[in-house]
Amino acid sequence: MQPIFHYKKSTLYAEDVNLNEIAHQFGTPTYIYSKTAILNNLQNFIDAFGKTRHRIFYAVKANSNIAILQLFAKKNIGFDIVSLGELERVIKAQGDPQKIVFSGVAKTALEISRAIDVNVGCFNVESVQELERIQEIASAKNKIAAIALRINPNIDAKTHPFIATGLSENKFGISPSHLLSLIENIKNMSHIQLIGIACHIGSQITELTPFLTAIDYILQVIKQLKTAGFPIQHINIGGGLGVCYQDEEPPTIQAYVAAILKKIENTSLEIIIEPGRSLLANAGILLTKIEYIKQNDYKYFAITDAGMNDLCRPALYNAWHNIIPVNKILSSQKTLYDIVGPVCESSDFLGKNRELTLVANDLLAILSVGAYGFCMSSNYNSRLRPAEIMIDHNTIHLIRERETIDSLIQFERLI
Repeated sequence: MQPIFHYKKSTLYAEDVNLNEIAHQFGTPTYIYSKTAILNNLQNFIDAFGKTRHRIFYAVKANSNIAILQLFAKKNIGFDIVSLGELERVIKAQGDPQKIVFSGVAKTALEISRAIDVNVGCFNVESVQELERIQEIASAKNKIAAIALRINPNIDAKTHPFIATGLSENKFGISPSHLLSLIENIKNMSHIQLIGIACHIGSQITELTPFLTAIDYILQVIKQLKTAGFPIQHINIGGGLGVCYQDEEPPTIQAYVAAILKKIENTSLEIIIEPGRSLLANAGILLTKIEYIKQNDYKYFAITDAGMNDLCRPALYNAWHNIIPVNKILSSQKTLYDIVGPVCESSDFLGKNRELTLVANDLLAILSVGAYGFCMSSNYNSRLRPAEIMIDHNTIHLIRERETIDSLIQFERLI
């Protein structure tokens, strides 16, 4: 099977579209997503679960463009959200609110109220205070709020510390030491229904062991809850499956799901899973143009029109993304370049020490940016955020227009 992003002769294509055409028509920098790649990744999850009772909730934080959310809504997929904005995006994308899990450590009264009004399927509760707030708001509205308790199992996911969420030192989830007292509180809460237990230990996890250890822990918690008289309906194992950016060897979707099913096969629990990165990351690229080639003594720089405001993962996590030319230059002479952007920060780089043959005005493709790319972009240095494109075979869909100066300053006022 031909890769989604591939060369025809010496030119890079996304599905059946020449990327030079995208640059000419829409400019750069521009995010480009493959509809085929996204749906293929989703189908891999669906096929791996087979007839096992399960639900897939896409983690909206990975990429929240409403066109992408609509793709999942049409496939009857649910959504894992962490804010009011994400809730409204799902509704705008025609997603079913009853197929929403509302996660996040700092749900405001406004967010909880709106979620209850639209009948969100379940809250993943992360603290005693949050539980009390949900009870108070649900009671005032005379509605029952379904909840799952998100447990922090103190398990090392063996990932970057900034995206680890299952350790005691992390802000996420409920400490096991608070669980029994919390259960007693729930027994006296008239408008709370406990239906599940949840756990999410981190992102970009490339080994199965942390996932399986977490599941073992959750199953023990569920036994406790059933003994206490709570008929738990589902186990939410979160997301976090890693992808290959450079030389990582994460489990395949099939191996990941198979390992999960083996752990849970002897229970009657519905399995909930919340993938994000594994659905989107390798389905997207960032197209950028080289403005200048610069040499400082021994150091060479390719200065692009995309910067850390467009893609912050390299600056934030020192993350590695493959960077390739859109148009291959037929030359054996290569140079080590730092691929850097226009932002006034020395941390503004997209890649370092990349061996490439480049000239000014070349186009580059930064790979594996479909997740945590555009959604983490900013207007730092008053730069305009990029356009977003969806490719469907040979059809080009503009799914977000490039920002303009007018849109950049529309909410600001002179005094």
